[in-house]
Amino acid sequence: MLSAERGAATNTLAAYQRDLDDFRDFLIDRGVAADAASSADITAYLSALGKRGFAASSQSRRLSALRQFYQFLYGEGLRDDDPTGVIDAPKKAQALPKTLSVADVDRLLEQAQREASEPGPGQFERMRMAALLETLYASGMRVSELVTLPAGALKPGQRFLTIRGKGNKERAVPLSMRAHAALMAFDAERKARAEETGDDNPHLFASRSASGHLPRQVFARDLKGLAARAGLRTTTISPHVLRHAFASHLLQNGADLRAVQEMLGHSDISTTQIYTHVLEERLRELVEMHHPLAKHAKKRE
Repeated sequence: MLSAERGAATNTLAAYQRDLDDFRDFLIDRGVAADAASSADITAYLSALGKRGFAASSQSRRLSALRQFYQFLYGEGLRDDDPTGVIDAPKKAQALPKTLSVADVDRLLEQAQREASEPGPGQFERMRMAALLETLYASGMRVSELVTLPAGALKPGQRFLTIRGKGNKERAVPLSMRAHAALMAFDAERKARAEETGDDNPHLFASRSASGHLPRQVFARDLKGLAARAGLRTTTISPHVLRHAFASHLLQNGADLRAVQEMLGHSDISTTQIYTHVLEERLRELVEMHHPLAKHAKKRE
């Protein structure tokens, strides 16, 4: 079914095979057939995985494979129930997203702008980097969405971009005045060069790569170089970290979580909720600043 109906890749099929083989071996010791396993058997298996040192994320992946297996049996009439239906996935520790302070982002953008204004060889690439960074921090778009922007995405006087994200869904993302100015300056230079060479590449951030646009890996590499020149730790810098900085800084300054969800292109609010630690800090500050009892306590101090 996975192969014929869902077109699963060879590696995916092999992973499911390994997971189900391991579960079958566990059930053999319990004297239970795989197609007759109960919810208690599956819970015991997940517990055994934990004792074997499997992380919660790995346990969840195994449970996902079992869900698919038992949903298939139920759908085909080979079982009267789905024993995985009452089992919750193991709780995963939610890692906070890496981000940058406003001061660090300012240093990075200022370094990019300084280098972009320096005439001489490589100025076009430096202008491109400034445009990329300003746009990424102003919009929070995914790096894949950024580097694949079509040349027609930018329109004079228009302070937003319409982009096509995951699931082929369109959304509008805002542009700051700085981002718009950096993009317009870069685009003017891009058009001038294209006219000279007769290049009709449809991408805004065109490249001679096989895809025709700037590879995300090249952008990430050049970003680390810029960060080093700005005096920042390169291990903390990546395009995705700037996307996190965009969201975190918006929430710190009072933006609504739903609005941030829309701008990030998250289909589910739960994905955006990794930033709730920012909201919690913001709420604490608001209470301390505005709540009558908090004000009274400060006066007594």
